[in-house]
Amino acid sequence: MTQVEQEAEWFDPGLSFGCTQCGNCCTGPTGFVWFTPEEGQAIAKELGIDVETFKTEYAVKKMGRWSLAEVKRGHLYDCVFLTWNEDHTKAGCSIYNVRPTQCRTWPFWPSNLKSQIGWDLAARHCPGMRLGGQFVPSDQIRIQRDRSDPRL
Repeated sequence: MTQVEQEAEWFDPGLSFGCTQCGNCCTGPTGFVWFTPEEGQAIAKELGIDVETFKTEYAVKKMGRWSLAEVKRGHLYDCVFLTWNEDHTKAGCSIYNVRPTQCRTWPFWPSNLKSQIGWDLAARHCPGMRLGGQFVPSDQIRIQRDRSDPRL
């Protein structure tokens, strides 16, 4: 099948998404933010430290893979790089320019795109998926999905 003949998917012709800086994708129950060796090197460089120091201070090895560390905040777990403004209403990322692919491709993960139901379930926790924002054409969504870890 050629790209032109690509089978239609439920999200054709596209979806709208706009980050609201709610931080919900970076906090919640404990989880994983996988990163590749190259991404780890880029993060370490951004932080001005060597890779081993980055891994010791900001990462954990789980199930044989490296994940960004978490910081417990009440009953939630924040990504170690999650930042908040003074009144805790807007979230940010202290490594935004070098954040891992897993972060860059949210919300266009395979699990969220399997069905409209999967998208709607994820949208319960992500206002940017419900409130609209920028229209993202389906071809761009497929690129993001295909860059994502298929286990997401």
